[in-house]
Amino acid sequence: MIKVLIVEDSRTVSQYLEFIINNDPNIEVIGNVANGQLAVDFMKKKRPDIITMDVDMPVMNGLEATRIIMSTTAVPIIVVTASRNAHDMQISIEALAAGALTVIQKPVGIGHPDEDEKVKKLLSMIKTYSQIKVITRKYLTIKKSTVKTYAAPKAQGIVPTVGQFRNSKIVAVGISSGGPEVLSKIFSKITGKFPHPILVVQHITQGFLEGMVKWFNRLSKIPVRIASDGEKLMPGNIYFAPDNFQMEVNFNRIKLRKCVKDVRICPSVKCLFNSLAIHHGKETLAMILTGMGRDGAMELKTLRDAGALTIAQDKESSLVHGMPGEAIKLNGAAYILDPDQIADVLLDIENCT
Repeated sequence: MIKVLIVEDSRTVSQYLEFIINNDPNIEVIGNVANGQLAVDFMKKKRPDIITMDVDMPVMNGLEATRIIMSTTAVPIIVVTASRNAHDMQISIEALAAGALTVIQKPVGIGHPDEDEKVKKLLSMIKTYSQIKVITRKYLTIKKSTVKTYAAPKAQGIVPTVGQFRNSKIVAVGISSGGPEVLSKIFSKITGKFPHPILVVQHITQGFLEGMVKWFNRLSKIPVRIASDGEKLMPGNIYFAPDNFQMEVNFNRIKLRKCVKDVRICPSVKCLFNSLAIHHGKETLAMILTGMGRDGAMELKTLRDAGALTIAQDKESSLVHGMPGEAIKLNGAAYILDPDQIADVLLDIENCT
């Protein structure tokens, strides 16, 4: 039985969430509190398997509660919000950077045409994310160090030199749960002189990408944008794959393909990496960072075989080591690095051009 703590200040909404969750025979609500402080206090007495966390609450909001819980008694947290206004969107994204696993819109109520789908998605997320073993934030705070590397299983990886990166003209990133925290650490260190485009596929609930991109723009010294079909890749720009589109690269231009119905992951790291392996294999620096599942793991190996330089995030710094862990098992990663080391690699590329 999956045990859930609901954190929601609206009594009407919290009662509806409790009704939805308790209707599933495999899930049980063990607590229902009205603000972040009460959630922190609850965690001192009982330990749920997962928390659904509202954003805008009195006394203590969802962001601060997430920070405290993830640094003391870490459990999986799903941000559940009804609002997409700029303020709540920013708090939601910052909560993801603080360790929440994902963000989802609240169910809208009985009788709404989208209600069945939203309820099904919420219950599915609770079941999936409750199984993830999260770590406390103190283990995610990594002391800055000089670039070092570790050979992947069966790989003959050696410490990368500046010369090894001279052929890299495109940087490609696949990332999922834990993405905002890791990407903010990397992007904030890149200066306005970065010589190559950076392409990112970030798994995030539909509707929240725009807010995340705006948040990254406040942290980054180079432009961050949602990719457009047909646009030419420009040095020193970061492109995110848009909702409901697969992003590919064909001879330095972005090609977007509308997602086919019933495709499980869209946008996918798999699609981006495959296109780069075909058209830009030897010119690509590709990396798979923190995230659940295995999207892009096999394709990182394909890129490595095509001559790309490949990186996977290490287990110690990953919120979820699913995607990078699978890539390492497949011998797809030439180097296994933490986010500070990855940022230093990108700075080395910048300094050698």
